[in-house]
Amino acid sequence: MTAQLQGPLAVVTGGAGFIGSNLVANLTKTGIWAVVVCDWLGDDDKWRNLAKHTIVHVVAPEDLLTFLDENNSAVDVIIHMGAISSTTERDVDRIFRNNFIFSRDLWRWASRHQKRFIYASSAATYGDGSADFSDEGTIEALNRLRPLNPYGWSKHLFDQFVARELDNGRDHPPQWAGLKFFNVYGANEYHKGSMKSVVAQIFSKVARGEPVTLFRSHHPDYQDGGQLRDFIYVRDCSQVVSWLLKNHHVSGLFNLGTGNARSFADLAKAVFAALNRKVSIEYVDTPDEIRDRYQYYTQADMSKIRSAGYADDFTALEDGIADYVRGYLTQDDPYL
Repeated sequence: MTAQLQGPLAVVTGGAGFIGSNLVANLTKTGIWAVVVCDWLGDDDKWRNLAKHTIVHVVAPEDLLTFLDENNSAVDVIIHMGAISSTTERDVDRIFRNNFIFSRDLWRWASRHQKRFIYASSAATYGDGSADFSDEGTIEALNRLRPLNPYGWSKHLFDQFVARELDNGRDHPPQWAGLKFFNVYGANEYHKGSMKSVVAQIFSKVARGEPVTLFRSHHPDYQDGGQLRDFIYVRDCSQVVSWLLKNHHVSGLFNLGTGNARSFADLAKAVFAALNRKVSIEYVDTPDEIRDRYQYYTQADMSKIRSAGYADDFTALEDGIADYVRGYLTQDDPYL
């Protein structure tokens, strides 16, 4: 049994991960919450994502429900960022257990004990985008979406579960928010391997003065490197969560991008510019195994969260990349 902790507690699942550790950094700065991280730290450098921030406890995911029961009176909010996030993961049973069952159990706990609940959904739920990128949270709207991989499907299942719970009038958290993250980049993603942002993946080549490689377009409407994504700086994601925590009355399923799609070529050019290097880009064919499922365009419709009252500007791609490259990737200690 864990000794009961003093509240108010903010419990961040996936708190040693990329987005989660950025949220932990913000939460610890406020001085409002004692921060508990739920995660597996493993035997690599993932712990360094937390090393500069004062947290009060680390709990393994399999022990979290017991921990919550033991500290029920102290818990204020659960921020659920933990997931199997690899879009190439093929163990669908593992994805389902971690991304749906665990999320469902946490939602039910938060509903039963009337604790606030913010969770990570994903733009991967939109599939090829043919049903548009509107974050309407009704059952009918969600049922039109067709995710393209098990990760997106698992996130979509949970969005649908939440919509059914609300539609059936069942207990729900006093404040809840699902955030459909688009293409996030920024500090503390270094442990993600091949799932790191393209910024982090091409940085070392640009720093060495080498050309970078992007996918050639196989779509007549897009030039090579012209495939479009809504890239959002992780700092903006933290600011949105902070805003939600200050605005208890705001609940819903929300897109979290910038609302401005940019090309991979634009992104690469911004990395070259941040390092004062001459642009050099080469193109290779998109691998056959993903070519028929490749997205050429994503752009978040941000009108819903704007209507809810979020008014801050989102960081422009060039500004975010310059800050990330110069403030973190080129530093001896790149951690937030």
